[in-house]
Amino acid sequence: MNQLTTNDLKRFKNELTRFMMMYKFALDALETRIEILKEEFQLLHDYNPIEHTKYRLKSPESLLKKLYRKGCDFSFASVRTNIKDIAGLRITCSFLSDIYRIQEMFEHQSDLKVLEIKDYIKNPKPNGYQSLHLLLEVPVYMSDRLEYVCVEVQVRTIAMDFWASLEHKIFYKYNQAVPERLLAELKEAADSASSLDHQMERLHLEIEEIKEKQSNENQDELKRIIINNQQFSLPPALLQLLDDKNGQ
Repeated sequence: MNQLTTNDLKRFKNELTRFMMMYKFALDALETRIEILKEEFQLLHDYNPIEHTKYRLKSPESLLKKLYRKGCDFSFASVRTNIKDIAGLRITCSFLSDIYRIQEMFEHQSDLKVLEIKDYIKNPKPNGYQSLHLLLEVPVYMSDRLEYVCVEVQVRTIAMDFWASLEHKIFYKYNQAVPERLLAELKEAADSASSLDHQMERLHLEIEEIKEKQSNENQDELKRIIINNQQFSLPPALLQLLDDKNGQ
């Protein structure tokens, strides 16, 4: 076996670093979009649909192991073709409707391409797992070229995330057959989490209706906007123009 030279190692290190950077930059781009979404909703609706986000990159060791399990050749082209979750983003939402609102946001952004949708909310996995999975193709502008990078996005409610996190802790690296009784109890817990989500969604909608009614009754509040913690009053001349336009 020929021993790798120092130049070979440097070249491979640079190629690997550049390869991983593409996926890191794709996550950075999505993080910026999500921050914009959060601020927009806070300003327009006085409400933030996203509780928290979590970003992760698979390590080179994990990529190698996954390629080995799949029986694929080890090359950067093979990694891009066969592994779609190198970069991962998990978005935890407050309510069920927020999940599909975020999906629509991604679908309406012209430079993003939705490659695949797996809706485990409408069609839960047999063990009770629920989440919306999206594969997004994100444009990344490197110094010398434009790359389109695949990112896996999981969108779920707090209840779904709570269940999935504990399910993973319970069975992580569990090499024996899990008793049917425990599987049934875990599925029952997932059903309870789903029931809670639907109840909280109903309460959320009712409260939004009450807030909308109160807002309509308070005309003074509608004549002000707040941007970047600064409050601006709508100019009377502009309000008159709107009134004249509506009267036509």
